Amino acid sequence: MKILLVEDDEFTTSVVVQALTNYNYQIETANDGQLGLELAKKVDFDLLVLDVSLPGLDGISLCRQIRFAGYQMPILMLTGKDSTTMRIMGLEAGADDYVVKPFDLSELIARIKALLRRGKEILPTVLTWESLQLNTNTKEVTYAAKHLHLTPKEYGLLELFLRNPQRIYSRSALLDKIWSSVEFPGEEAVTTQIKGLRQKLKAAGMTVDLIETVYGLGYRLRGEEKDKSIQREQGILDSHRGTDNHITPSDELAQKHQAEAKVMAVVANLWEEFKQTLGEQVELFEQVQAQLSDAKPNLSLLKQATAQAHRLAGSLGCYSLLEGSTIAREIERLLEETQTTPKQSASLQLGELIKSLKKILHQQPSMPATSSSSKVSSRRLLIIDDDAILTERVKLEAKIHGFQVEIATDLKTARTILAHHSPDVILLDLSFPDPQENGLKLLAELNQSQPEIPVLVLTSCNQLSKRVEAASHGAYGFLSKTMSAAEVISALTTALNQHHLTEAKILVVDDDFLVLNHVTALLSPWGLQLTTLKDPQRFWEILEYTVPDLLILDIEMPDFSGIELCQAVRNDPRWSHLAVLFLSVHSDTEIVHKVYAAGADDYIRKPIVEPELIARILNRLERVQLR
Repeated sequence: MKILLVEDDEFTTSVVVQALTNYNYQIETANDGQLGLELAKKVDFDLLVLDVSLPGLDGISLCRQIRFAGYQMPILMLTGKDSTTMRIMGLEAGADDYVVKPFDLSELIARIKALLRRGKEILPTVLTWESLQLNTNTKEVTYAAKHLHLTPKEYGLLELFLRNPQRIYSRSALLDKIWSSVEFPGEEAVTTQIKGLRQKLKAAGMTVDLIETVYGLGYRLRGEEKDKSIQREQGILDSHRGTDNHITPSDELAQKHQAEAKVMAVVANLWEEFKQTLGEQVELFEQVQAQLSDAKPNLSLLKQATAQAHRLAGSLGCYSLLEGSTIAREIERLLEETQTTPKQSASLQLGELIKSLKKILHQQPSMPATSSSSKVSSRRLLIIDDDAILTERVKLEAKIHGFQVEIATDLKTARTILAHHSPDVILLDLSFPDPQENGLKLLAELNQSQPEIPVLVLTSCNQLSKRVEAASHGAYGFLSKTMSAAEVISALTTALNQHHLTEAKILVVDDDFLVLNHVTALLSPWGLQLTTLKDPQRFWEILEYTVPDLLILDIEMPDFSGIELCQAVRNDPRWSHLAVLFLSVHSDTEIVHKVYAAGADDYIRKPIVEPELIARILNRLERVQLR
């Protein structure tokens, strides 16, 4: 894949280029905006990485012109300007992501990979479920080679369920997805279309209901037969045993470590070259310091030093010298202020900053580890389940990811293991052959005695009542036995990497006190930690303080709209994966499109339908844990 980096700081350019080259990306560079624009139009790049402060044409103008010309490749803004206003300007110009200097190199690479995946993601043209096939290009649907004649609504419902096999859709949600805004059907229209679709599938030879009714919540796609799921898992196990040439996760991990080692070596070499120019930059700052006591300092020299401080802040961040980057940013701020309002005290402040900078520059840079494998390798997993086939599949997958695994087929054995040593994470079934065995009872005991251990429930029962009961007893997550072993291990890893909290945290931002009180009263009994905010001006402060798992936004609010807040969240590397749900009275198609374009995960119209809101929030929080 080809990436264009437009950056005028040569050392930032060198670090990023060398790092991405070691991940097998093809990199071209430009050191000013106009050259970057010409290259972007001439070469078919998969991604653009643009600095904001560029000579000639600035990064935001460059981004705007690229989008105006019709180019759709992903664009990542790389800048030292960290403000909500600047974020919004970049997003409105057409940027897909926004990374602030100083940046963590491994995080930048991860963001670039995510954008490249998003930019190149191609939805499958043929969706299948056992013998059923839906071709999205030809709009044809067949079952066992028999052609099905579906109405447009039946086709739309079928495609939606096949694309989202794990999601439960309420009837109102299906109306939003399938019916246009100019149509005004009742919810019974959904029931009618699903009934017709089921009848046509049955007439074609399907013996089970493809679309499963989840009572009290809505509809979802039924999981495929378990024996086929096991066959797929067995194929994975065979590949790990070496029966074919598939790349195993351990192979991928080794390749990742090799790439990281190369990057670290490159960073060390570049640092040695970079140090040779630091003396010149410090000398420039000292010249400016000597002039600041004058009534009229040399403005040209001030601007030159300001630009050097800006570049230095980004460069030091590349080498993980974050303290040095902060000092350089302070120098930049001080010099910017001095250009407009010269102060004699600025000379003393600059002198202290220069002294601090010199101390930092004698340190050796470091490259933070990008893999958590060293932490995972000693982590212990306890599986409490009597399903021998399932536990063996999960055990094998867990060992591949570095877990030490113990299995207890009954609660008595589990308690014995727990009495001798504590695991790092527990996978617990709720049902056992012995009617006296109760997984919920053990779950409650663990929540009282060892709340620091995340316990994930793994069960074949997917009823909402069971989810609620498990959550009330302290379950960290609720997993279905229809999931693959890899998905289960992904959920376990997520649980270990997050704070060990038994309650999910939700931030609700709405300027209507009545809505805030209603949502609080509705969600608090479900064991959720609610933080409400009426003033959007404090949004970023409260977001960073509460670190929520889910964000609920209104659209129309004073100062900043919910859409603007969502855009800012989506393009900050720390918050880009935060689940975002909108609550609004708007039903206009254009508004809904803007909401999803801003990065929303879900959209619910007011007035609030309580069961639907709860179901959507629980589903979204479960996906956050699985992610």
